[in-house]
Amino acid sequence: MFSYFNIDKTYQFLLIMLAFLMPLTVFGANLIIVIICFIWLFSGNYKSKFYQITSSKLMIASIVFFSLHLVGLLWTEDLSWGLHIIHKMWYFLLLLPILFTIVRKDHIKFYIYSFLFAIALTEVISYLVWFQIIETFKEARVDNPTPFMSHVSYNPILAFAIYLVLHELCFNKKLSNLIFFIYSFFAISMAINMFITGGRAGQVGFFVMLIILIFQVLEKQRLKALLATILLMPTIFFTSYHTSDLFQHRVDLATIELMQYSDKYYSSVGLRIHFAINSFQVIKENPIIGVGTGDFPIEYAKINQINSPSLPDTTNPHNMYTLVLMQLGLFGLFSMLSIFYFQLKFSINSKSRFFQNLGFTLPVMYLIMMLSDSYLLGHYTSLIV
Repeated sequence: MFSYFNIDKTYQFLLIMLAFLMPLTVFGANLIIVIICFIWLFSGNYKSKFYQITSSKLMIASIVFFSLHLVGLLWTEDLSWGLHIIHKMWYFLLLLPILFTIVRKDHIKFYIYSFLFAIALTEVISYLVWFQIIETFKEARVDNPTPFMSHVSYNPILAFAIYLVLHELCFNKKLSNLIFFIYSFFAISMAINMFITGGRAGQVGFFVMLIILIFQVLEKQRLKALLATILLMPTIFFTSYHTSDLFQHRVDLATIELMQYSDKYYSSVGLRIHFAINSFQVIKENPIIGVGTGDFPIEYAKINQINSPSLPDTTNPHNMYTLVLMQLGLFGLFSMLSIFYFQLKFSINSKSRFFQNLGFTLPVMYLIMMLSDSYLLGHYTSLIV
C-alpha cells in the first residue's frame, strides 16, 4: 500500500499525462482514467473522500444529474440504449468527483502546460497536412485538417486552448519577452487554425470566449470593452471569411441552409431545426419527466414517421438541451443547468483571478455551444467541462 504522499504524487503524474493524452487519443486517455479510478477506489481513506465530495454542491449536482439518468431507466422502453446513455454519462458519477478530490491547485499550471503541449503537437500536424507536406493523417484532410478527432470536438477544445494562452498573455505581467513572443505566436497560429478547420460550434465558442476575455481584461472600462468588441469581432470574422475558403464555405452553406429550410430539404442546419421541431412535439407530451433515458431514438422515429417520413431518424438531436428535455424532462434540464450554475457560483467566490475568469468563461462557452450539439456525450468535450 502506498503512503498518502506517494499516492498523491502518482495522481499528479497521471493527471499531467491525462491532460496531454486527452486531445490526442481516446484509448490513451481512457487508460489513464481507469488507472486513476482504480487507485482511488482501492486506496482507502473513504470517509475523507466522501466528505470532500458531499461538501461540494457542484459534485452533488453532478451525481444527481447522473442519478436522474438511472431513474429514467424505470420508464424507458429501450433499455439497451438507456444503458448506452448511462455509459456515456458515467463521468458525472465517478470521474468528476474523483478528479475533484485529487486535483491540486498548485499543480494546475502543469496540467495546463501538458494540455497546451498536446494542442501544439496537434496544431503542427494540422498545418503539415494543410500545407500538404505530409499525407492525410488519421482524420485530417487538406480541406479539414483535424488529425486526432473530428472538427466537432477539435474546435471547441482549440477555443479553450486559445483562451488559456490569451489569458496568460493578458494577465501575467511577469512573462519574459521571449515567452511573451512564443505565447503570442502560439495564440495567433491557433486562431488561424480555428478557421482552416470546419467546426462551426467551436468557432462560435471562439468568438464568445474572445468577447468575454475582452470584458475581463477591461473589467473597469466597460465602454472601452464594448467598443473593442464592436471593432474586433467583425474584423476577425470578415478577415477569416475572405482568407479561409473552408470558413467562407461553411458560413455560406449555413446561411443558405437556414434560408432554404423546409421539411423536405436535407441539410446539416435544416436537419438540426427539424430535430428540434419534432423533438419538442414529444417534449410537450412528456414535459416533467421525459420519455426515459433510452427512448429518444424510439420516440423520435415515431414522430418523424408522422411529420417527415422522407427525412432520416436520429439518435442525437445535436442539441444538449433538447436531448435532456426529451429524455428526462424539466427535472433533467434543471439538473444539468445546476451543474453550470454551481460552476459559475464557484468562480465568483474564488479568490484567484484565474479561476474566476476561467470558471466563468468555460461554462458560458459550453452553454452556448450545446445549442448545436450534445457536447456532454462526447469523450473529448465532456472531459474539458
